[in-house]
Amino acid sequence: MKKKIRYTDEPLGRLQVVKDFLPSPEKLVFKEDGVKVTMTLSKSSVEFFKRAAHKYHTPYQKMIRKLIDVYATHYPLL
Repeated sequence: MKKKIRYTDEPLGRLQVVKDFLPSPEKLVFKEDGVKVTMTLSKSSVEFFKRAAHKYHTPYQKMIRKLIDVYATHYPLL
């Protein structure tokens, strides 16, 4: 059982109201349109991404997707 918090009526001191600066939830949801594709990758490549993903606690598919996005951004269509 957790220890119960005991509050007191002590003065809080000088307080200041902080303006709400956080974005609305609608602005936090950023999702690009995706296209589902099927591709065959080498076993060693997939194992590399799986190990890296495990290390950084992220899905390996997301890492591959980000790599392709960065490549495509760096080398735009001619």
